[in-house]
Amino acid sequence: MKNSDVIVIGGGIAGLAAAHRLATLGQGAVTVRVLEAGGRVGGRLDKVQVHGATVDAAADGVLARRPELVALLTELGHGDETMTIAASGAHVFARGALRELPRDLQVGIPMRWRSLAASKTMSTRGLLRALVDVVAPRTVGRGPLQDRAIGSLVERKLGLEVVNTLVDPMLGGIVAGRVQDLSAQSLMPPLLEAAQKPGSLMKAMRDAVPPASDTPPPPAFISVAGGMYRLIDLLDEALEQLGVERILHAGVTNLHRQQGSDPAWMVDTETSTYRADAVIVATPAHQSATLLGSIDREIAEQLAAIDYASVGVVTLCLPEFGVTLPEHGTGILIPPASAIPRGPAKGQRFLTTAVTFLDRKWPVLKQPGTRWLRASVGRIDDERFSRMTDDEIIAVVLDELSLVLGPIETPFDAAVTRWMKALPQYRVNHQAKIATMENAVERHKGLALAGSYLEGVGVPACIASGRHAAETIISHQDH
Repeated sequence: MKNSDVIVIGGGIAGLAAAHRLATLGQGAVTVRVLEAGGRVGGRLDKVQVHGATVDAAADGVLARRPELVALLTELGHGDETMTIAASGAHVFARGALRELPRDLQVGIPMRWRSLAASKTMSTRGLLRALVDVVAPRTVGRGPLQDRAIGSLVERKLGLEVVNTLVDPMLGGIVAGRVQDLSAQSLMPPLLEAAQKPGSLMKAMRDAVPPASDTPPPPAFISVAGGMYRLIDLLDEALEQLGVERILHAGVTNLHRQQGSDPAWMVDTETSTYRADAVIVATPAHQSATLLGSIDREIAEQLAAIDYASVGVVTLCLPEFGVTLPEHGTGILIPPASAIPRGPAKGQRFLTTAVTFLDRKWPVLKQPGTRWLRASVGRIDDERFSRMTDDEIIAVVLDELSLVLGPIETPFDAAVTRWMKALPQYRVNHQAKIATMENAVERHKGLALAGSYLEGVGVPACIASGRHAAETIISHQDH
């Protein structure tokens, strides 16, 4: 491999994973720089100080079935520094009360009618509508489906109440979107496959699940020991040792390619211009669209069409006995269709979309005399929090939690973290649009894209995106 310079634009987890992969695969023949517009690397993997403790400000864990996090930690020499979730199960605020989620649920989609009925999450009307899937299943169309909205598939088979009460808060909550708009192919491929089979959707979903074994199932979620934010510290240390330069406050203002005998990429910031043999653009889709507008209009148009939801995270440290939690479970989902049942805001939509019992989920956070909760606010169709002060958000969240959990005492401390335009929306036919875009990117040697809009919003998917981009660039350099 010839010596080459590669610039990674964007210092989020995808960009850092790309830089690490470039430096390790390049074996000293690749000089890597990361240009980050902000004052720190890591993107949404950040931390917040609350009541003297350091707590994750966004993702606090990842799906254990995806290997990318553990693989990266192992490469960093910290493969044994993970912790597993200490509790399981969750509740949903349905029909005016807290109710345990049905057993036999797959990302919000029930797999057995009896379990759905036993959960008491559904009204009699909603249960009868779901029973149709057992006694007289409906079809969703003729011929194979390329893609469909999650909401329309489930509504056709199981009814709107199942969508609103279970599927939207769970599956839609992954990207803070609404399942009536979101792609089954992108977010829930087993649903798309199951919905096309004749007969019951619930049975088809059951058939897609591996049979139970005598071995206890592995934990569903894991985290980095001490908090997900530590992954950024570990990556940053490794990049330093590998000689990767991380340049902060270096927002890229222009990207273009030279003509002639040296077709290098030129990357402009407000203060400097960098030459590179290759570039990985690891910024959100709307920012990447701006950077690539003069390079390839087709790529830019596809990127610009991806919209993002804004969300907020409210971390609360409460007196240990200042709130009564359900006996079991790691948190509560509040469906977007839920109306506040009483009080001055009666009839209005809840601002809070979910609550996590942080110190039950991760006992390492437990401190004597305290109880740790985290509330989520914001959806693609609800940015009310963006017009509120932190104190206003905290006050509303506490009021709403008192309606869901009962009386709640004043917190010892609280913090609000805002993530504006943070979660890409995987709308119907998203995969087809991404494929078109990636085919267009192949026209430009030495260019690759990375980010949550490509392979998923979770940390493992972002790691995979960055590593894939790095491997693409290395393959370009080898030819």
